[in-house]
Amino acid sequence: MSIQIDGVALDRDALMERAADRAARFAGAPAVAFAAHPTLDTVVTVLACLEAGVAAVPIPPDSGPVERTHILTDSGAALWDGHELTGGGSLVDAALVLYTSGTTGPPKGVPVTRSAIDACLDGLAEAWAWTADDVLVHGLPLYHVHGLVLGVLGPLRVGGGLVHTGRPLPERYAAASGSLYFGVPTVWSRICAEPASARALAGARLLVSGSAALPVPVFKALTELTGQAPVERYGMTETLITISTRHDGPRVPGAVGTPIRGVQTRLSGSVRAEGAGREGGGSEKDGELEMRGPTVFAGYLHRPDANATAFTDDGWFRTGDIATIDPDGTHRIVGRASTDLIKSGGFRIGAGEIESALLAHPAVREAAVIGAPHEDLGQEVVAYVVADGVTAEDLIQFVAGELSRHKRPRRVVFVEALPRNPMGKVQKHRLQEGS
Repeated sequence: MSIQIDGVALDRDALMERAADRAARFAGAPAVAFAAHPTLDTVVTVLACLEAGVAAVPIPPDSGPVERTHILTDSGAALWDGHELTGGGSLVDAALVLYTSGTTGPPKGVPVTRSAIDACLDGLAEAWAWTADDVLVHGLPLYHVHGLVLGVLGPLRVGGGLVHTGRPLPERYAAASGSLYFGVPTVWSRICAEPASARALAGARLLVSGSAALPVPVFKALTELTGQAPVERYGMTETLITISTRHDGPRVPGAVGTPIRGVQTRLSGSVRAEGAGREGGGSEKDGELEMRGPTVFAGYLHRPDANATAFTDDGWFRTGDIATIDPDGTHRIVGRASTDLIKSGGFRIGAGEIESALLAHPAVREAAVIGAPHEDLGQEVVAYVVADGVTAEDLIQFVAGELSRHKRPRRVVFVEALPRNPMGKVQKHRLQEGS
């Protein structure tokens, strides 16, 4: 099997030979930083770091000087794209150091160990029946868990092939003839907008969506056009991918499946074992999702303040995501605790539920919901919507008819597009900038 990126391919032996040659240059460095362009050279650098036993620090190619300087300094990298740096830091006991998006301050460094990577990939290989016979296709960035850990190290771990399309364009996905496809919601939405490209994926074994919630209309369109429902999964930089729909399990819009082998999750202190159903009967209320297991990191680099709040007293990682767990153990992510749990008029309202209701309206293409300060209610529900041929009052009444009336938006703001990061996640902290 070969590894192909943007039309350039190497077989596994040649790839490992190049990595071994480069590893000699990296030996003894605390960390090696590099601009993670979607090229074979990036893959060679990552593998060389693994071979040399030094931490690889992939940096977004379009990062600005402030972000880049922070990452280089914080990671203690001794090399930057082949150039020596002065003042290299202490050794980092990790295979990778990945950086969070930094929405609440400078990006935080997340050391990712070899054992965590192995546990994640082996757990997903089991959940997806991912084998050496599979050819993975995607066009995702190589500086995140999705594109790099799953999308490059995954095929190498199972012995399968990889076709990285350079850019995640519908026509390139359609032409790749893979058995396994990765995409973020924006990618799948654009593929569905070109029905011929979507139908070309009908022969694939699995279509996997992650990094953000897949809108219900896109889920349904992808199912209709390809003949199979997509598989959704959940994870974070700090935990890698920990929860997923199984290849032989039910595929339901809004559900991200069950924990992979070795991972435990809980809400409000109630333990959920790996892949198991919930303890006891009755319905499960929403709450912040916490987890532990072999994929979970040990703490941020140089951030004792963040580490003090990231873990519970008994060692569980606080994801910051609000979730529910169905009686059969299926997890659903409602939203972020910081932005998606709205407290309005004494009610706890999940933004994700309202977003799903809005997206069910035929005129709505995109929707994001936040809680805005309100003198009387504490917070009011505000919806930012990309839509045509519909009024704010139409949408307010539509949601009121679909959900409890107190969950309806009090305001609807029409926008041309929602602000998103490179992985397609909506950046809700930016929504109020222009309103």
